[in-house]
Amino acid sequence: MQQTPSPSLDGVGPSSTAPDPAVAFDGIDLWYPSYHALTNTSFAVPRGQFVSIVGPTGSGKSSLLNLVAGLIAPTRGRVTTNGRPVEGVNPDCGYMFQADALLPWRTAIDNVMLGPILHKVPRAEAREQAMAWLARVGLRGFEHRYPHHLSGGQRKRVAMAQVLINRPQILLMDEPFGALDAQTRALMGQELSDLWMDLGATVLFVTHDLEEAVALSDRIVLISSGPDATLKGDYLVDLDRPRQVADARFMTGFEAAYEAVWRDLREEVMTTYARER
Repeated sequence: MQQTPSPSLDGVGPSSTAPDPAVAFDGIDLWYPSYHALTNTSFAVPRGQFVSIVGPTGSGKSSLLNLVAGLIAPTRGRVTTNGRPVEGVNPDCGYMFQADALLPWRTAIDNVMLGPILHKVPRAEAREQAMAWLARVGLRGFEHRYPHHLSGGQRKRVAMAQVLINRPQILLMDEPFGALDAQTRALMGQELSDLWMDLGATVLFVTHDLEEAVALSDRIVLISSGPDATLKGDYLVDLDRPRQVADARFMTGFEAAYEAVWRDLREEVMTTYARER
């Protein structure tokens, strides 16, 4: 594993013809009324990269996703996606939260159809797309079940289909598998990895599970403890793809990758712990 400086905010390399990064944070400060969440935070994410964001509780990880989604605005600095400033709800993004956003009065297929229908796709076509996506996430035959008739893992599969059916260029994921048991979490990670490689989307994935971050990612970004959190570390994950997520811990380089991030993450976790005491 290699700690590297962030890619250029003008692209992903020295060439002036390089495409704009999918996401760029440029000198971000974020102040809430009684709390300075982020200060002078800058990094860029090339298109198609899977980036996990780690850091102690309260370090502003979710705030970074909300900035990209356009749900909040920075106090100072600029966020861009595909070279365009984020100025309101961002149509480039799909967002998957820790708590699924399924409507309890709608069946699985009706929940997945909702996005295409809101985008004016004819109902019959939206239904066909939803059937195909539910099959892709392993839920063929569950189309007409309501969320309360599905297990936690099945609801997460519906939520994933609900986001991915819209084929977002940028996929924001805020601890989406945090409430699942270890086995189901590994299965969902594999589903996500396979679908991401197929779609070619850019992923920003917030997690407190460092093993999950290493198993899934091309790169890990470490945010320091808050308040006034900022970029602490930026690490490339040099593991071959495609990967079997559940077996990634046995791959050559996994242990070194984990240790490199944990060495710096531990300092920030202990800083947060000491401050809270």
